[in-house]
Amino acid sequence: MNKYETRNDVPLKYKWDLTDIFKDTNEFDKSCDEVNEEIKLIDNYIGCTKNSDKLLEFLEFDTNLTLKIVDLDIYSMTINDQDLNDPLGVKLVGKTNTLRTDYYTKSSFFNPELLSLNKDEYNNLFKNKKLLKYKSMLDDIYRYKNHILDKNEEELCSRLTNTLNSYSQMSSTLLNGCNDYGSVTMPDGQIEKLMTTNYRRIMKKLPRDKRKEVYEQFNKVKDRYANISAGLLDDFVKTNVTLSKIHKYDSTWNEKLFELKLPNEVFDSLISSALETKDILKKYFDLKSKVLKIDKCAPWDAPIDLYEMNNEYSIEEACDLVLKALKPLGEDYINHFKHVIDDKCVDFCQYKGKCNGGYNVSSPDLKNSKILMSFNYDLQSVSTLAHESGHHVHHQYLYENNIKEYRNAPSIISEVASLTNEFLLSNYLINNGSKDEALSGLSNILSTFECNFYGGIQEGNLEQEFYKYVEEGGTLTKDYLCNLCEKSLLKFYPNEIESNYEKGSWITRSHYYMFYYLFSYSICVSVASYVSKEILSGNKEMLDNYINFLKTGSEYDVSDIYKVLGINLKDKNVYLNAINNFSTLIDKFIEIYNE
Repeated sequence: MNKYETRNDVPLKYKWDLTDIFKDTNEFDKSCDEVNEEIKLIDNYIGCTKNSDKLLEFLEFDTNLTLKIVDLDIYSMTINDQDLNDPLGVKLVGKTNTLRTDYYTKSSFFNPELLSLNKDEYNNLFKNKKLLKYKSMLDDIYRYKNHILDKNEEELCSRLTNTLNSYSQMSSTLLNGCNDYGSVTMPDGQIEKLMTTNYRRIMKKLPRDKRKEVYEQFNKVKDRYANISAGLLDDFVKTNVTLSKIHKYDSTWNEKLFELKLPNEVFDSLISSALETKDILKKYFDLKSKVLKIDKCAPWDAPIDLYEMNNEYSIEEACDLVLKALKPLGEDYINHFKHVIDDKCVDFCQYKGKCNGGYNVSSPDLKNSKILMSFNYDLQSVSTLAHESGHHVHHQYLYENNIKEYRNAPSIISEVASLTNEFLLSNYLINNGSKDEALSGLSNILSTFECNFYGGIQEGNLEQEFYKYVEEGGTLTKDYLCNLCEKSLLKFYPNEIESNYEKGSWITRSHYYMFYYLFSYSICVSVASYVSKEILSGNKEMLDNYINFLKTGSEYDVSDIYKVLGINLKDKNVYLNAINNFSTLIDKFIEIYNE
């Protein structure tokens, strides 16, 4: 398969097309100038909540301005990520960051002003029928009435909140840009420079004794920066704790529950289901140890798949495979999926200077989202395409069925769309692929479930614990975080796994800079497991409900969107059924493996 040295070497058909955002950087710069001038006009709307017509004018103005900034963000980010060595990307990102900060600062007057209205004054606004389309959005702001400060205080908080965006970048720069992890001699004799971005890929290709050596080499360097990493995380957490207290929340966790409009019982059910089923997780790791022919899994075994075949897939073969796997979702879904390829929404190929990994990014103002990949011609790459295309199609449905104010979904909803596709891909390989493909497909989905369900719960619980520790006056240090991580792993994972199993994983976990994000994966993988199983069983009602679920925008609450699927997130059976499916898939792997 073709490997490319630079972006110029990559055929156009494998690159994303960004011209639907901006034709070129000149158009981008022009938009920046326009946005800058429009930001200056925000002051004209101070006091707009006293007049419904003026309020309507501001909301329309603000919506359009916000979307322009989102488009600038997406364009600058994608330009930067497609070539990290090109200073142009850094320049564009810098411009959009400045504009976004200016916008947040200028517009910070609105929430305190809206919330200064009493109940009657607020309700009277909607006598203007044109405002009704914004009611859900305004209601969502107004419910924060007890948590919003005056204009000047909110402006200061807005500036402080904006600084939080830099912590993840600082951590990434520290670990990726300031470190020399050394080199690794591969089995074929090639020497590769070791980085955080290629660590897992390199480990997968090494024999076990060499993996242990590279693990120790990598962690020796990583641990050198552990104190600084702990300091960054401590500062980030303390800033969030301070902001939470200022806004009159009992805790950061209660703030998150308030944001999601979910009761704590959802997460009690989630956590207890994991604690009660450690035997199933042990069953998985026992199988992994048997297949890998080792006594028990150690930290250096974590990157290794249960089963991995040597088959290579071209990009065209990957697209065709995903297309076939998603056919149970119906013709309409398939037609939406085809836009991923036909409209050049994916940047497939890896080369020197490109950002590693995979993501989907979208704007409420653009029909097509953009997908970045590091296509390695393996089944994992096929799975990544299935995953990210799930986000893409979800966005298309949101775009087509909602006004622009509600064309989005929180992570606790959106990951269902991506993970359902992964389950369907695995199912297709089990039933239609070779023995190697079936085992590889099962290996992939079992790993996805273990990492996203049990891993998401363990790390989410860890995050709860260190936030609670800081709220009680503690300071996050390297030793505290490593000890807490070890305790958390032993709490949720079988004791047969060595106690030092990735206890320093917090150092490289960027999700801790996303404020209680990790539980989203656990919930979404549970729902995706259930939905995919029902659809594959021929449940037409579930298929219709699922498509409607994908069409339902943020005008509705999280719990109401899940009701479209007939799911109550407080119901422990949602998670236990997913775990049972996990167990069944383990049995299926054993069956096929022993054939």
